[in-house]
Amino acid sequence: MNDIIGVDIGGTKCALSVPVGDGRVEEVARFATTDVRATLERIYAEIAKLAPTRDAVFGVSCGGPLDAKRGLILSPPNLPGWDRIAICMELTQRFGGRAFLMNDANACALAEWQFGAGRGCQSMMFLTMGTGMGAGLILDGRLYEGVTGNAGEVGHLRMAPDGPVGYGKTGSFEGFCSGGGIAQLARERVRTWAGQSQLQTLPREEITARAVGLAAEAGDALALAIWRDVGTRLGEALAWFIDLLNPERIVIGSIYARCEKFLVPAMNEVIVREALPDSARDCRVVPAELGDEIGSYAAVAIARYHGARTS
Repeated sequence: MNDIIGVDIGGTKCALSVPVGDGRVEEVARFATTDVRATLERIYAEIAKLAPTRDAVFGVSCGGPLDAKRGLILSPPNLPGWDRIAICMELTQRFGGRAFLMNDANACALAEWQFGAGRGCQSMMFLTMGTGMGAGLILDGRLYEGVTGNAGEVGHLRMAPDGPVGYGKTGSFEGFCSGGGIAQLARERVRTWAGQSQLQTLPREEITARAVGLAAEAGDALALAIWRDVGTRLGEALAWFIDLLNPERIVIGSIYARCEKFLVPAMNEVIVREALPDSARDCRVVPAELGDEIGSYAAVAIARYHGARTS
């Protein structure tokens, strides 16, 4: 019998997870995301195997757009056909208990706060820094979601009048510091780079953030220059957040966790130069700890958070 069950819904895979022991989460089912009806029926079938109690709390993590308050999935771009899916109502009607839906950036912030690099913090910011750039905010010991649940959409902030496109906006934070944006930067720099670089040998579509990381590991000068540029932009944004929110910790996932050593020198230079000294001194910038398991931890973290707040 289980009283906390996490459901992570992604564009390519779904997973179910439950808490085990002290501060750990176990993934108990993983399967491919197919069409909407077949995927939902598989989710319900896997939950039934877990024999949830009538007092179970379900946490559902999914990419937006969502109506979290009403428990509706609203046509996320990576989930075609998932149009106004009342996932929370479906879960409670089938199994009883309570169900809570949350966008994946906020859910990952909860996961790192409860289980990962943000443990012990009262005020923490989580940045996804993956294919896109989103954020989750833990302020004074609670998740801050905003009036419509859209707080933390930092990728939409404009950093420059021109530059790579992210979040539909030229020169945005997502444009400069996401996987898609880094690929755009690299493809542009390859065209004008005067020296030699292994990136110049790749077809344009193979110049990705991962390729830039691999080239930097090999000491490629162009790749290292690109990471310095990205680190500078990241530092500029972090200086804003440090001044605005005065957090204890900023936890950054995905690309930062893998390429920290290439980003930190330029990032720290800018933070020292631009952020308020006292606020910068008291804020640690650290990589996320949960890695590829973060989705499973995030779904459980939603249930734990809401279950504790509404019990």
